[in-house]
Amino acid sequence: MAVCYNKLWKLLIDKNMNKTELKEASGISFNVMARMGKNETISFESLEKICSTLNCDIGDIISFINKDEVKKIKTFKSIELFAGAGGLALGIEKAGFDTIGLIEIDKTASDTLKCNRPEWKVINDDIANISCLNLEDYFGIKKGELDLLSGGAPCQSFSYAGKRLGLEDARGTLFYHYAKFLEQLQPKIFLFENVRGLLTHDKGRTYKIITDIFENTGYIIQKRVMNAWDYGVAQKRERLITIGIRDDLSKKIHFDFPAPHKYKPILRDILIDCPKSEGTQYSEYKRKIFELVPPGGYWRDIPEDIAKEYMKSCWNMEGGRTGILRRLSLDEPSLTVLTSPSQKQTDRCHPLEPRPFTVRENARCQSFPDDWQFCGSIGQQYKQVGNAVPVNLAYEIATKIREALESL
Repeated sequence: MAVCYNKLWKLLIDKNMNKTELKEASGISFNVMARMGKNETISFESLEKICSTLNCDIGDIISFINKDEVKKIKTFKSIELFAGAGGLALGIEKAGFDTIGLIEIDKTASDTLKCNRPEWKVINDDIANISCLNLEDYFGIKKGELDLLSGGAPCQSFSYAGKRLGLEDARGTLFYHYAKFLEQLQPKIFLFENVRGLLTHDKGRTYKIITDIFENTGYIIQKRVMNAWDYGVAQKRERLITIGIRDDLSKKIHFDFPAPHKYKPILRDILIDCPKSEGTQYSEYKRKIFELVPPGGYWRDIPEDIAKEYMKSCWNMEGGRTGILRRLSLDEPSLTVLTSPSQKQTDRCHPLEPRPFTVRENARCQSFPDDWQFCGSIGQQYKQVGNAVPVNLAYEIATKIREALESL
């Protein structure tokens, strides 16, 4: 007989907890976690610590199976490209995937990943220096064995649009390297996330070339624009999610996008008890003006002469200019969290105080856990948070991907 911890991993998913959080809460070691990952026995003391943390019995976290069945136990591995500060990767981890590699060119974002997940293989390098390697050897995984490739390359135009050169249409763009990973590793499923605007970028030609390349690389494509507010995130943030299933698995795997939640969180749900953290401040001049703006209001809600003086040339611009002197309300979700907290035309003033949101408040709007620390200067931290995929949105999508993979 052999021990199996699949019950434990399922329990962690149900409790919305990841393995590192379990390790820290229970006081068990990395070695114990590694042994469980290999379905090896651990001490009774360690089992007791886990059960005490999860408020469960030993039978709720382990089972015994015939050794012949051990090979049938399903574990799922993922690699992430353009990982940033880890919003997407953290959601995927919460859904039960083991991340075997993450690539991120930004030093401070890589430091954030390493700080929070020292066991992850974080590669701080230009992806162009990695995609040209033998990826099977580099990551220690054979072609076709990787369960999930995830990430989202920045939106760029293609030099060869319309010439039907296949993958060469994308050469010179960051997407090219994502496609090279697909070509070399042939994962069972991929998750490609991007801004909604990719659908209409360059009159739709950019996304058409991307999906053509996905299909030519051997994948069936599904896509949907998803608003994070529908999935437990107190923020209006739309992302284009493209899922690819390898051709040879298309009749074996069925993927459904997650259904929207009935309850949509608002800022009151996440700001009231938010831990204090560092953040930028408005100038004294701007702070006094924001004291005049009511929660949920903007420049039209203050005296016209004050608004006109503040807005200067923007006063004569067309459009509603609703982002200028915008103050959020506790009874609404955040607008899209940005990489800079106090740009004139995209203000996001705190509902209760005349100041921008702190780094931690923005992180809560992105559904990062409070123990997820961000490295670098304040500006770099704001940028990392603003560029991230909301963790809860990533978790909902990854859970559905896992369900699809479990059918194999």
